[in-house]
Amino acid sequence: MHVPSLIARKRDGQRLGDDEIRALIHAYAIGDLPEEQMSALAMAVYFRGLDDAETAAWTSAMLRSGETLDLHGLGRPVVDKHSTGGVGDKVSLILAPLAAACGLTVPMVSGRGLGHTGGTIDKLEAIPGFSADLDAAAFTRVLGDVGCAIIGATDKIAPADRRLYALRDVTGTVPSIPLIVASIMSKKLAEGLDGLVLDVKVGRAAFMTTLEDARELARRMIATGRAMGVRTAAMLTRMEEPLGLMVGNACEVEEAVDILEGRGPAELARLCLEQTALMVHLGLDIPLDDAHLRVATALDSGRGREVFGRMVHAQGGNLDALPQPREERVLRATQAGFVSDIDGYAIATTLVKMGAGRQKAGAPIDPRIGLRLVATRGDRVEVGDPLGLVLVGDRPVQDDHVEALAAAFAIADAPPAEVPSIYEVVGLESQSALSL
Repeated sequence: MHVPSLIARKRDGQRLGDDEIRALIHAYAIGDLPEEQMSALAMAVYFRGLDDAETAAWTSAMLRSGETLDLHGLGRPVVDKHSTGGVGDKVSLILAPLAAACGLTVPMVSGRGLGHTGGTIDKLEAIPGFSADLDAAAFTRVLGDVGCAIIGATDKIAPADRRLYALRDVTGTVPSIPLIVASIMSKKLAEGLDGLVLDVKVGRAAFMTTLEDARELARRMIATGRAMGVRTAAMLTRMEEPLGLMVGNACEVEEAVDILEGRGPAELARLCLEQTALMVHLGLDIPLDDAHLRVATALDSGRGREVFGRMVHAQGGNLDALPQPREERVLRATQAGFVSDIDGYAIATTLVKMGAGRQKAGAPIDPRIGLRLVATRGDRVEVGDPLGLVLVGDRPVQDDHVEALAAAFAIADAPPAEVPSIYEVVGLESQSALSL
């Protein structure tokens, strides 16, 4: 295999054969393909793409670079959910225990921060003692005892994706649709799923900035899932402003607990309930109305919160010791009016610079850094009213970072138009029972 020739072929828009793709991914997984060559290949794919057959071959090669799981001996339908990445997106922390409380096994293999988006594993690792590095036996044991577990990609499960995921984060190749499909589906299909719900984020603060691109990503992931015998549906959701009121790591865990305890922002709670109901619908093969009722009961009874606590404990975490910010700095309105827009992308990129995310692979993050929204889209504010609270960690906060966060809030004379948080669902025969 002459790797430069394969890179050049993809650079020039030619397709790669299945055997060539398998050889490339295998070489990368075992360390025989240098980072610089995979970086060049990823950039070629970013610009030239992969067709459906190439994407399927890439996904299969990533999947087969490691172990696959068979969890059906646990006796419950195996269903998972994946988000394409957003700002303030802590839905997985809420959804996994709720779905488990409804009778599903939820084995999540999740990622760390990618580009400007926060990672589920980073949020959970803000909990002192929490381990996302479980081997297959420990993962299966927690799933059997609790019903859900969330781990990171390991050397055993889709190890090629673990390396490529970090490489894409620092080479500007994150938004490539075929690489997103292969990354998500290789990890998910390795879990031995019966059903999969995909949350495809759309907007300025998402990797898919248009509905057209989001529909194409959803189409390709659904096609890949169904080709592997997995019931798959996708929900296209808005990602312009941060989701919920918290952006960060430790603070997002707190907000997830709030939702599970019946508090927290109503729009975030609704999104969690809708996506969990979709999982229950696919996994238990029951009408969506019945699935909604089951999820609402799991939340109102406190069973979802109980399952979350048990999962954290089983994975070594201590929720009572969640780190708190060293101080808070207030962002204040400089004019009166209505909050017409909150730039989630600007907030996320600023928080990454402050240390809440990574600018290079493997860099440490400070889980205490974040932002708490005080004013949200549509709120009326007067001069001097608080817009948000900057949560400060170890390092001093630079004035230009505070200014950038304040500038993310736009204020206008008139209130903004109402917008949906859920645009559409793809992959269902009927959407009549979904509370759109």
